[in-house]
Amino acid sequence: MCKNVSQYLAKLKKELGQSVDRALIQDALSDAETHLRNALDEECAKNPDASEAKLLSPLIEKYGTPNEVALAYKAMEPHLSPSPSRTSRPEPRSSLGKFFSVLTEPGAWGAVVYLVFAFIPAALFGGWALFAGLFSASMLIFIIGLPLFGGYLLSLRGIALLEGRIIEALLGVRMPQRPLFFQKGPGLWDKFKALVKNPYSWKALVYFVLLFPLGFIYSALFSLLFALSLSFFLSPVLELVFRLPLDLAGDNVFTPFWLLPFVCLGGLLLLPLTFHLAKFFGRLHGQFARSMLVRK
Repeated sequence: MCKNVSQYLAKLKKELGQSVDRALIQDALSDAETHLRNALDEECAKNPDASEAKLLSPLIEKYGTPNEVALAYKAMEPHLSPSPSRTSRPEPRSSLGKFFSVLTEPGAWGAVVYLVFAFIPAALFGGWALFAGLFSASMLIFIIGLPLFGGYLLSLRGIALLEGRIIEALLGVRMPQRPLFFQKGPGLWDKFKALVKNPYSWKALVYFVLLFPLGFIYSALFSLLFALSLSFFLSPVLELVFRLPLDLAGDNVFTPFWLLPFVCLGGLLLLPLTFHLAKFFGRLHGQFARSMLVRK
């Protein structure tokens, strides 16, 4: 029998075990905590003299024991994997086929889209984390600074959830689908202390501050690689038909005619190589996001 919600959550986490995805564990704990604490608050308002253990027992009976809930979430886990990871395709046998088949992989395209447009979340999320954080921290010398900084830390949870959904959709990395529970009952000071003491708040802050430069680097690097690969591949058409020379280091030069096939071949090889590189960087960034935006 669980005497309080914290004890129930500890048992549920233990029942889920180490083999279950961390993001699914966070979702299960968040769902259970939200349901039980809200229901418990209602029961406490109706029966203020009753003990928490007495009120919690029928709520657990309705919601399910930790073992029952864990089994239900484990059964759902195969159906919650990100869409890019669900796609099963026959592997090409030849090395050349494997090299070029990346152009048809949804996961590679998702990584490319995320990395090319990474400057958008970098500017929005990273910029907010950096500049709003500096502003709210500077206001801590005033009384109004405490709720302001607390609201800022709370906002990081919201954008962390949104960033996680983007990463899961484009990079195929399983991320939480539920926000962390935030109790409404305690006073403002208790809420502030809970946010400050929670390591998740600071990990999310570090992630978004680092995302600010990383996003612009990703976008610049992969935009350049795509521009080079396409311009090299289309160089015969651009130069011979449209009379547009290659712009290399600010010098507009026409490629010698005998060299055009090799330039075109270079562009043809650079394009799938860029996709392979995007998959690699996308995988690294996805694992970095999981380590920072998923509660342990």
